[in-house]
Amino acid sequence: MKIVRRLTAATAAIAAFALLGQAQANAAPGCGHASWYALTSKTASGERMNAAKLTAAHRSLPFGTKVLVTNKRNGKSVIVRINDRGPFIRGRVIDVSKAAAQNIGMVSSGTAQVCYQIVANDQKVAGKGLKVDG
Repeated sequence: MKIVRRLTAATAAIAAFALLGQAQANAAPGCGHASWYALTSKTASGERMNAAKLTAAHRSLPFGTKVLVTNKRNGKSVIVRINDRGPFIRGRVIDVSKAAAQNIGMVSSGTAQVCYQIVANDQKVAGKGLKVDG
């Protein structure tokens, strides 16, 4: 009987994590302040930071998650891949690479109000002319 209870508890825990992952994948868009960075150190995922790649840092999204980031001021968008943790400044929701910042027109200002949304690997973003790279 104890084995059955333990298996049931373990199964419930696995199901809860699966639902949490699905909820994050279907999460509503987030909005807030963003900044850009161009370090040469290793990211939290273990890869070397490359300012020329379309990557970003987020506090909790899983590494590898593709996110559509839109600058609210000018409507420009870019798809980035989460490969780092951050931002570590209060009030900011995402840090993007310099290349991503150039795509959405926020290099000179350093920061911008943005909205972000998780996108599927094979999803084409309607009206933006963007496609997520697998």
